[in-house]
Amino acid sequence: MIKVGMVSLGCPKNLVDSEVMLGTLRREGYDLTRDPSEADIIVVNTCTFIEPARRESIETILEMAEFKKTGRCRRLVVAGCMVQRNLDELRAALPEIDALVGLNDIERIAAACTLEAGARFEPSRARATYLYSHASPRLLATPNHSAYLKISEGCDHTCSFCAIPSFRGLQRSRPVVSIVEEARRLAAAGVVEINLIAQDTTDYGTDLGDGTDAAGLLRALDAVEGVRWIRVLYAYPNRITPAFIGALGSCGRAARYLDLPLQHADPALLKAMRRGGSAVTHMRLLESLRTGVPGIALRTTFIVGFPGETGEQFRALCSFVRDAEFDHVGVFTYSEEKGTPAAALPDDVP
Repeated sequence: MIKVGMVSLGCPKNLVDSEVMLGTLRREGYDLTRDPSEADIIVVNTCTFIEPARRESIETILEMAEFKKTGRCRRLVVAGCMVQRNLDELRAALPEIDALVGLNDIERIAAACTLEAGARFEPSRARATYLYSHASPRLLATPNHSAYLKISEGCDHTCSFCAIPSFRGLQRSRPVVSIVEEARRLAAAGVVEINLIAQDTTDYGTDLGDGTDAAGLLRALDAVEGVRWIRVLYAYPNRITPAFIGALGSCGRAARYLDLPLQHADPALLKAMRRGGSAVTHMRLLESLRTGVPGIALRTTFIVGFPGETGEQFRALCSFVRDAEFDHVGVFTYSEEKGTPAAALPDDVP
């Protein structure tokens, strides 16, 4: 039996894509292995969010290509965001790659993994529109008790530093019934913690045009038996509504936790980032969350070194972080992304 090994890079949203590819391969009769030295075919699911992620993807591709010399590997397949964003560049620069799989090709992975002589796989060049459902095959790569549940794909925001909408596409929200059905299946498989993910979980449903929103989704998921915790990741501060806070505070299965990337606290920089807000509005939101969801744990992330950031603005950010008393904070150095509005801004910070 043909063995396939997979390396999944990047964020949990990418991991779900990897899990769907693994489920598809298992359904099609492939054997799966965690050891690339044992694999006849190796799949690398790439990330291209920022420059360090691209470097890691390239290094991993080249590392896996070595198993063509030292292991059993006869075919190297590269998938995911980097293919969607840099298809022609990858094809030209890395002849070690045997097949490229874009974001619209996730459930076509088996066709790319054939070992038939002369077989070619041509990835879709169309803008990403794929959206998995509860009916999609999926093999979890997380611990048995926990799983990610992707409620939408793509993003409608226009943050000046971010290229994700250019390759992940515009927001496509899954129907509530599909998400609830997947949650039921996960619970039946022994999953007790469900982590809701999207590019912006709090913007969920706005593209459906029927009143569906994140608050209603939380209430629907709260009725799923067997689930003990529902955790919300990747919330967008300007999309958090009183209804959402109310649902987070009243749903018994909703974890008193929120991942809320704020990116900065200075109004001028937030405007340049095309996000809006300020330290004042951020603090007001945090107060609303802590009042509506007593005991809530708050995680956030910030970007430092955005073009034009001054020492005074940086120090004000540090002061805001101290005053806000977050439970978890992540800090990322600004990464200039080709084709984004921020890439054209002057006054790069050394």
